[in-house]
Amino acid sequence: MPTPKTKVSFKEQMHQAREDAILQATCRLLGEKSFDVMTMDDVANAVGIAKASLYKHFASKEDLCCAAMVQILGRVRAYLDTLPAEMPPQDKLQDLVRWSLERLITNEMPLLPSRNSSLRAVLMASRQYLDGLVAVSDQIGQWITEAQAQGLINPALPPLVVLYTLFARACDPVVGFLKEGGQYSDAEIVDLVVRTCFDGLAAR
Repeated sequence: MPTPKTKVSFKEQMHQAREDAILQATCRLLGEKSFDVMTMDDVANAVGIAKASLYKHFASKEDLCCAAMVQILGRVRAYLDTLPAEMPPQDKLQDLVRWSLERLITNEMPLLPSRNSSLRAVLMASRQYLDGLVAVSDQIGQWITEAQAQGLINPALPPLVVLYTLFARACDPVVGFLKEGGQYSDAEIVDLVVRTCFDGLAAR
């Protein structure tokens, strides 16, 4: 006989809904302000709850932001799973970069923490985060090596360099500079950054 599903209480549902709202607000604020500038007061105000309520969910800013980064990795993995298996590897990489830039331009993609940020130490100590990062990196790395074998990406470049270059597009300051300039639409900015990333700057 199938095991009956455990009924979730209304209180638990509300707790989870509030936690989801906290993580969503945190991801947006990390995109707008970065970890070192963002405060717990910012998050509480964005969600519309008391800071004491926020601490019922997360013991510290580091724990909160780590959970947000784990959630983002989950979203990346879910997006990768939607790409058709028959799609050429370079097209998959371009679609991923485009998707990341679209999240970045609307402040949905947290900026990567600096090397001396306390968040980086927390992330490196999180098994859940590291497992997610390895899974995403392995999948992207496979597409990179396939694209290099097909001559679509320079095979002289170490795959790790290509991987980090693509990761860096998710926090590319060029996006913000172009958006502030007001000369291009969001779609045009995304297209321009994708083109410079994959086509380079050399004349053909």
